[in-house]
Amino acid sequence: MMLQNIYERPDYHELLYRLLAERGDDVNISHKEMPSLSQHILFVESRPYEAWYFICDPDPVGACYLSHQNEIGVFVFAEHQKKGYARDAIKAIVEKHGPGRYLANVSPRNEASRFLFQGLGFRMCQHTYEMVA
Repeated sequence: MMLQNIYERPDYHELLYRLLAERGDDVNISHKEMPSLSQHILFVESRPYEAWYFICDPDPVGACYLSHQNEIGVFVFAEHQKKGYARDAIKAIVEKHGPGRYLANVSPRNEASRFLFQGLGFRMCQHTYEMVA
């Protein structure tokens, strides 16, 4: 498994959009409905993260990012889940970016991600509540 900068692949928009389309409601915390492809491209081209990688073995099996606040996000295509790619990608990000405080925002409905991050030594440090008025 290796991490590859997403912007080094010519098909990065399509791969990321496919990955986003696979995410279920139990995983999403940043958006409530699927953006259009053009909205997605604008988001990706804004370079919103400190680092954004494809998880490759050797082809992309998912993607992960590190935000400017050291938040780690990881998503693996359904056909490649439960094979250790997310765990290995998180470890690789921490190794690549060095010592420090890392965070993970996980939906309370996403039990698999909660267990994944807890198993890697992350501990809960806050609850976030939302109200839409």
